[in-house]
Amino acid sequence: MSDRLDTVFAALADGTRRRILAMLLEDDMAVTDVAEPFEMSLAAISKHLMVLTAAGLISQEKRGRVKWCKLEPDALRDASVWMQGFGQFEPVHLDAFERFLAQELPERADDV
Repeated sequence: MSDRLDTVFAALADGTRRRILAMLLEDDMAVTDVAEPFEMSLAAISKHLMVLTAAGLISQEKRGRVKWCKLEPDALRDASVWMQGFGQFEPVHLDAFERFLAQELPERADDV
């Protein structure tokens, strides 16, 4: 399971791939439609799609001459279960933490 989680998180680490997943939440899309909003080549988008497919986050199928992409939401289940394990910790209040650091390290606060 660790290798599968690594693959999923590696795929999710890229902003372009996360945007593609968000687009596919709406509906299945042709590869050319997926590529349209991005300022990169179709070949570059295809590489992103291959990473998402390898992670099991999407599937691709050919319908006629058009290749379609479909979101596979169950692929995120293991990652979601793993992340929920961290729900036992209190949420970090970044504003309070920043104030604490400013008090403890006042000479550093001026440098930021």
